[in-house]
Amino acid sequence: MHHVHHDLKVYGGIKLFVGTGSPELGQKIADYLGQPVSEREVIEFPNENLFVKLQGSVRGQDVYVIQSTSSPVHRNLMELLIMIQTLRLDSAARITAVVPYLCYGRSDKKDQPRVPITARLIADMLEVAGADRYMTLDPHAGQVQGFFSIPGDVLTASHLLVEHINKNLRAEMHDPVVVSVDLGFAKKGRNYAADMDMPIAFIEKRRHGNDANAEALTLIGDVQDRDVIIVDDEVDTGGSIAQAVNVVKQKGARNVYLAFVHAILSRNGAERLAALPIKHIITTDSAPLSADKMRFLEGRLTVLSVAPLLGEVIKRAHEGRSVGEMFNE
Repeated sequence: MHHVHHDLKVYGGIKLFVGTGSPELGQKIADYLGQPVSEREVIEFPNENLFVKLQGSVRGQDVYVIQSTSSPVHRNLMELLIMIQTLRLDSAARITAVVPYLCYGRSDKKDQPRVPITARLIADMLEVAGADRYMTLDPHAGQVQGFFSIPGDVLTASHLLVEHINKNLRAEMHDPVVVSVDLGFAKKGRNYAADMDMPIAFIEKRRHGNDANAEALTLIGDVQDRDVIIVDDEVDTGGSIAQAVNVVKQKGARNVYLAFVHAILSRNGAERLAALPIKHIITTDSAPLSADKMRFLEGRLTVLSVAPLLGEVIKRAHEGRSVGEMFNE
């Protein structure tokens, strides 16, 4: 802690805690900040109950808990909640839940009768556990911000993907067009297209029931003889992507690239992507990617780290400086 501004310090020092759901990302954020990861014990008892013990005091400190809630979702979520409560009970001055990938983001509205709005429940749980603030990346729906009463930094990693494409892939692309994988992502897809100065096309799909296998139907826009960059916020089983790739290929697309933030890749998602005629995949480490999944996509996968982005936001939050300035806002 050498060169810290000794202007106005409301809280003590930064303390970083990392859950078992984000070990590598947590360490990278700590490295970016030049801070150690605070020691803690997390034990799962034989009866599946979780136990957390801090190895040092956090009284009066500015604490950040880094934990993605990807698979195993409920284990990671409960661990995060228990860790937050433990910090609260030890009198931390301020607790920020840093949740790069927030689970249940798709359950954001009642789109049919007799269903929950689980994203709202998750927000309530984080608050009740004792979080004072939160940080997350690319939630599936923007209104999730309104489910929290506590302030938060809802960030996007899209500029990392855009920057990488512009710098490393753009030169080899022929007449590229951005394709939004569904109409729900159309606005965000449009932002990708604008940032890369490319036209956009949309896939309109119709779902049947609650089956994860949606039905991709119509392509709105032109991909004939063009390279295509399919964009989405998260890829889960890869079903929608498989349909998108097939549709654009049928419509005469040349090379297909795929860019998305959260690599959830459940079940055989990685295998499924590997079997598709995709030239290159660009994603981030917001959720950990196992070695097995990486192996399926070897040579065709670029994983950009969100650690510098989250690290910088943590630093600014701690020092009480603007985060918007990072994005010229």
